[in-house]
Amino acid sequence: MTAATPEPSAEPPRQGTLLLLVRHGQTPTTGMVLPGRAPGLHLSDRGRAQAERVSERLSGLPVDALYSSPLERACETAEPTAARTGLSVKHDDGLLECDFGEWTGVAIADLAALPEWQTVQHSPSAFRFPDGESFPEMQGRIVGALEALCAAHAGGVVVCFSHADPIKAAVAHALGTPLDLFQRIVISPGSVSAISFVAGQDPAVHMVNSTSEPLSGLRAS
Repeated sequence: MTAATPEPSAEPPRQGTLLLLVRHGQTPTTGMVLPGRAPGLHLSDRGRAQAERVSERLSGLPVDALYSSPLERACETAEPTAARTGLSVKHDDGLLECDFGEWTGVAIADLAALPEWQTVQHSPSAFRFPDGESFPEMQGRIVGALEALCAAHAGGVVVCFSHADPIKAAVAHALGTPLDLFQRIVISPGSVSAISFVAGQDPAVHMVNSTSEPLSGLRAS
């Protein structure tokens, strides 16, 4: 007796929402101080070149929306992509840098000498910046923001311009990595990390800290 051929599913495969998380380009103080949310920090020449490179890499990818942290360095990184796509950039406070409180603007070399720095590096889930944000609060904030963007642009492609620690926290959450291990994730200036979301399924992380290859292959044409 010949087995019956299964009927093809009437429901087409669901296309997830693709979020591209872009860290802002390099600034004159990158790697030297914790700039936090202090205003007035702009991209360096290298940072502007990195921003241009992000826009070039997005060529051929059908982008539906652009969102950015309101801070200048993130908005400036978004500008070339806005010009290339013709899309406006919307500010989203959920993409803001972590609030470093009293540590804002302090040299990293000075902070690294503090005993609390070891907690930041090895047990961040237990740390709150003095008069600032805790790492769990930061992670909850950006994850909530990304969930809202997925709901607003279901099935689309959304580019989000943010900062190193929030992106690391979002990637850790998508990977199921404990927050206390999120410092193992590297997010370089001008890099792109890609996560897709399908309702009812776990997130899929397609790339982390990518700085070179074209991004058009992330979504079938």
